[in-house]
Amino acid sequence: MAYKGTIGILTGGGDVPGLNPAIRAVTIRAKREGYRVIGIRRGWAGLVEILRDENVDNSGNFIELTTDIVNRAGRTGGTFLHTSRTRPSHLPKANLPEHLRDSYTANINDVTPEVLKNIDFLGLDFLIPIGGDDTLSYAQRLHEEGVKVVAIPKTMDNDVPGTDYCIGFSTCVTRTIELTHRLRTSAGSHERYLVIEVFGRYAGFTALLPTMAGAADRCLIPEHPIEMELLAELATKDRNRNPSKYSVLLVSEGAVLKNDKEMSFESSEADQYGHRKLGGIGDRVAAHLKELSPKYNDGRTINVLNQRLGYLVRCGEPDALDSMVPMAFGNLALDLVLAGTSGRLVSIHNGRYDTVPITTVTGQKKIIDVQKYYNTERLRPKYESFMHQPLFIMTSDK
Repeated sequence: MAYKGTIGILTGGGDVPGLNPAIRAVTIRAKREGYRVIGIRRGWAGLVEILRDENVDNSGNFIELTTDIVNRAGRTGGTFLHTSRTRPSHLPKANLPEHLRDSYTANINDVTPEVLKNIDFLGLDFLIPIGGDDTLSYAQRLHEEGVKVVAIPKTMDNDVPGTDYCIGFSTCVTRTIELTHRLRTSAGSHERYLVIEVFGRYAGFTALLPTMAGAADRCLIPEHPIEMELLAELATKDRNRNPSKYSVLLVSEGAVLKNDKEMSFESSEADQYGHRKLGGIGDRVAAHLKELSPKYNDGRTINVLNQRLGYLVRCGEPDALDSMVPMAFGNLALDLVLAGTSGRLVSIHNGRYDTVPITTVTGQKKIIDVQKYYNTERLRPKYESFMHQPLFIMTSDK
């Protein structure tokens, strides 16, 4: 069969609900338009580890996608192509595939020349990576190398610059609200503070929006350091005026205490993008709250129910929005392919689908405008000025 061209698609970074619907949308539209679609396995790792030999089994690195394959997967969460945090421009020697170890001997290696050769080996006319700013920063590198790239944004944190919305964000917010409300029964039964750690390395959207929707009394975000005395006073007042004697706080994983020099990490080990695994700020806030509680509760200690939501909000099937937006993003990406346009990131701005240059991904940071959306004296969202705001209120780039 003669094809108009071949499109490669991959998913990188953390898994989120909505990736499989996006892969499905790209594949269905592409095949209808006469294109062949290759699914790259394990993100950028698949493009690093390919053996350029037609007689070698590369099924662990890529697969030709069919309508049947993507239709089965399109209803599910996660990514059936699998994912990784591989960064080909900064690949540690220990992570090199065996066939490259004689050619690259440094402790950290840039194997982009191999990636470019593998793209040629696969005959890819366009590459569609789906990921956050780390995955897409390498996509920008390939764009600069002459690869025709059309990028799709995804991340639970919703912090990819250039777009109001990233795949996975709605499900994250939906699950955070749902699970927080479920945990209320235990917090109320024991008359405790309820401290819940949620996603959000640099941006606090996943804490601020659920709080705005009524999931919590207060929220702590990376953009504003935590003043524990103020938090303890507010949380205790919330608890004591609640008939069930509990209060609820959402804490972004990237939040820091006022005098901290860095975020709270699980270990010193970093991934190839330089990120150490976050975790522990919820534990620290919970411990400080318990310690300070007698000061604001007539000398009596208040215990804490402390929970990290973690993968509970990113596993399973997508919600309605994370089923529809990936469909639109996938088709928008194909519109660009059909027009011969590359070097773009599909996006939403003020409620309308659009595209921006892929260089936007590395050109700025997308974080909450604290002055506009966060009440630093009340440690909660500002409930004002909703007229003409986008659907998710504080997520539009200015």
